[in-house]
Amino acid sequence: MQTVDSGSRRDSIETLSAIERRVLWLAVRIVDYANRERPSGDDLKVGGHQASSASMVTLMTALWLADMDARDRVSVKPHASPVMHALEYLLGRLDRPYLTRLRDFGGLQSYPSRTKDPFPVDFSTGSVGLGSAAPLFAALADRYVDTRFGASTGGRFISLLGDAELDEGNVWEALVEPLARKLGNVLWIVDLNRQSLDRVIPGIRAAELEAQFRTNGWEVIELKYGRRLRAAYARPGGDLLRRRIDEMPNEQYQSLFGASEELVRETVLEPFSGRERSALAGLLEDYAGGVAELVRDLGGHDLGDVLAALARARETTERPTVIFAYTIKGFGLEIAGRPQNHSALLTAEQIDDFRARTGLTPATEWDGFAPDSPEGRLLAAARGRLDRGERPLPTPIAVPPTLSERDPGTTSTQAAFGRALLELSRVDGLGERLVTVSPDVSVSTNLGGFINKTGVWGPEEEPVYDAMEDSPLKWRVGPGGQHLEMGIAEMNLVLALGQLGLTWDFQRERLFPVGALYDPFVMRALEGIVFSVYQGARFVLCGTPSGISLSREGGAHQSLSTPGIGIETPGLTYCEPAFARELEWLLADGLRRLQEPDGQSLYLRLSTKPIDQAPFAAAAARRGEEALRADVVAGGFRLREPSPSEDRVLIATCGAMAPEALAAAELLADDEGVESTVLCLSSPDRLYHDWRRARTGPVRGGAATTPCHLESLLGPDERGLPVVTVIDGSSHALAWLGSALGTRCVPLGVDAFGQTGSQPEVYAAYDVSPEAIVTAALVALEP
Repeated sequence: MQTVDSGSRRDSIETLSAIERRVLWLAVRIVDYANRERPSGDDLKVGGHQASSASMVTLMTALWLADMDARDRVSVKPHASPVMHALEYLLGRLDRPYLTRLRDFGGLQSYPSRTKDPFPVDFSTGSVGLGSAAPLFAALADRYVDTRFGASTGGRFISLLGDAELDEGNVWEALVEPLARKLGNVLWIVDLNRQSLDRVIPGIRAAELEAQFRTNGWEVIELKYGRRLRAAYARPGGDLLRRRIDEMPNEQYQSLFGASEELVRETVLEPFSGRERSALAGLLEDYAGGVAELVRDLGGHDLGDVLAALARARETTERPTVIFAYTIKGFGLEIAGRPQNHSALLTAEQIDDFRARTGLTPATEWDGFAPDSPEGRLLAAARGRLDRGERPLPTPIAVPPTLSERDPGTTSTQAAFGRALLELSRVDGLGERLVTVSPDVSVSTNLGGFINKTGVWGPEEEPVYDAMEDSPLKWRVGPGGQHLEMGIAEMNLVLALGQLGLTWDFQRERLFPVGALYDPFVMRALEGIVFSVYQGARFVLCGTPSGISLSREGGAHQSLSTPGIGIETPGLTYCEPAFARELEWLLADGLRRLQEPDGQSLYLRLSTKPIDQAPFAAAAARRGEEALRADVVAGGFRLREPSPSEDRVLIATCGAMAPEALAAAELLADDEGVESTVLCLSSPDRLYHDWRRARTGPVRGGAATTPCHLESLLGPDERGLPVVTVIDGSSHALAWLGSALGTRCVPLGVDAFGQTGSQPEVYAAYDVSPEAIVTAALVALEP
């Protein structure tokens, strides 16, 4: 690819250099204005990262203006967002008023955001490490969509990340994932400035880091020395200078920034004696007065070298590429390389001096370049190359509302989940767009039937070495498969799930990604889940098995906190069905809602506990199929109707606790003469947020809403009854029902780590047995 559009290479680099200086100024001034001049409305520091932005300016200027095109997708280091803002402004893709609205309500976000920024952003970043790894899984999703549907962006998936981000474990989990090994359309650029938030990164780690990438099959390009340093190395004594700089610890090297010329010279000469010292001193004499500048000449700030590295990276198409670009944090600023410069801000006097050195005035400081100038022409050409034009969104895909017409005898929701996926795979137009993902738990989460029918995905057909006829799982790998089997790394699972859930945008192809993992490990994956839904990704996440109902596994595998996570995570709808058809309806409804403009991802918390389906069939007969389905997808339904009685209570439950709630209702009626209405909360999340909207609409200045679904489930004479809530998880997840109903509530749940035993033993120990529910109901009835 031609990396410049007109003129000689030298003229083009000079033009790029002029734009680079303007980008640095704008990035710094954007942060400065937000902190010093704009009224803030409170006493909090606005913040921003001038030094972290400065180290990326050369790299991003070259990438945006001389390398990337419309097919590429890029993730930007969180603290370099002002550089992206400056580039997008100069390209004419961000309106000028936004430059003074960094970290302002409705303005430019602190860190790149797909869903909040006022201009198109490919990847949200902010949680370091996740935004870096996401493009790797976006490239995997691109490969999948290409092999399955012939659709691809045709470009690269690029990560710009700081070297301190390589401390994040999820980066290395992503690196070793076998499915990511041969993704030749992946490019990472590491801003190796040797500084983190608090300190200079100790020691010399670059060689170790590069070796790790090579070990995992990556092409490694190093941009370490600038042209002036390389020229010095070629002269007599240059080998000594190179050895000294290479062996100097990061802490000592960073101490040279801001040091006097004399101190820099003595530090360089310090370990040498005799002839070596004399040879190196002779070389340094040739650079008298400029030794300090010489030792700071790093490749990541040499436009020519950066362009050459980007061109070389484009030539590598069989494996991912990483560029280690040595840079200076705060390059071009008075705070360059200084300790604790991460969130340091230039003073007003320093800003005035910088403005003057850039050739600007207070009247022209926000100006772009004239269209007929060399810079203006280069920017116009880059804008044309980056323009993606209008791309229609995929048309909605019909999802059947029901999958079966009768209830099985006894089954678990996990087993029902496996059967539902298999049924969905047979639906024309929908089945081929299902894709499942699991971290080496396919069999134990009931994905086997789906995998046997659709196969396992791989970029190439793989030979079958173990074709045992009695195996429950037929493992056939090829580009026609619809299941991605990943290693045991839950963060990789949810990052891949999130990127598969964005193909509607990147490739304009709709997928229905379904991920399955053990529910306790939802917490391990939580940050990746939040990252993915914050980006607007749409997927189904199945956490199974869950709770202490997995009684023989003990506390390490018994999830407690996940219901609260489900309710409290924006962009994710949590459902916990108890019955098979309830699960089917929720899953089908969730797949339909994934396609809506404001749709959400779906989290199903399931169980391996077999449950008699007769009570659900009875509820369907009483209520009618369509009405019951409407109740289920709205968040809850009446599972048991009470007989007339003077003493009555409400019992609200979900998931695996439904049989215990029903058993308690029978005990109350038979032994205590107390009748119970049992509510089954298919989605405590949906039910809660529906109730909250109904109550906060007038508070937010809106009109009063119609009664919420929770209220519609109860008759007028039931709304003041005391309520017992019971869930196989933390009790607080359903405790809000007392407030919602304005009545006394006794919440039951599991608020301590579980242990091994039979289900009856464990339920009794944690007060979620039928007898415990009865006791709670009697307490609730006390005057």
